[in-house]
Amino acid sequence: MADVATDNSAQYEPMFTDLELEHPVEGDITIPGAQDEEEDPSTLDEPVFDTIMRDASAVGKKFLHVLYPRKSRSLLKDWDLWGPLILCTLMAVLLHIGLSREGDSGEKSQGIGSQQLVGFSQVFSLLAFGAITVAVNSKLLGGTISFFQSVCVLGYCILPLVLSLILGMAIHLVTPTSKSLLLLGIRVLLTLAACIWSTLASVAFLADSQPQHRKVLAVYPVCLFYFVISWMVLTGE
Repeated sequence: MADVATDNSAQYEPMFTDLELEHPVEGDITIPGAQDEEEDPSTLDEPVFDTIMRDASAVGKKFLHVLYPRKSRSLLKDWDLWGPLILCTLMAVLLHIGLSREGDSGEKSQGIGSQQLVGFSQVFSLLAFGAITVAVNSKLLGGTISFFQSVCVLGYCILPLVLSLILGMAIHLVTPTSKSLLLLGIRVLLTLAACIWSTLASVAFLADSQPQHRKVLAVYPVCLFYFVISWMVLTGE
């Protein structure tokens, strides 16, 4: 039995040639270009406050890119949906306030009723459905960016329209009722400028992601999307 055990152990001993012993194999099994864990630490142990501040800073930088649109992929590199969610919610709330003010102009307010809730849900649903539809159309036309990147760009580029809505409501509060025609003219100019700004900003980010012969088919729904939002802004102030 001892002889059998000795034979089995000798059978599984590694056999090296004289050449392998003289020149041992050396190398690195790490993947070239991979980041070291020490250089890219995990954020799982990061404080919640630091995480919130980092995300808020990223959202703020994307807002600046929309306010100063140029051909760049910076908005697509680190996409997120926080900005679009904030802007859509803010616009829905502001338009809800405008609709509530008009609906309660001749009646006594009794809190948030079903009409006000329907107004908020309709605005939010229309914004979300419009962005999703335009993003799907972009992918079907052969776009090179992902669905969520398209939604990110479309949502962030609503910022000029949200600013025009805020300015229009502020002007409406401080302008006398006798100057309603002047107020309407200012609101139309603000909304028109914001619509053009939003469209140009989104096209600046999305233009290079579409095939050359299909850019018109991809840009048209974008223009229609922001035109509908502009009409909502103009009539909801």
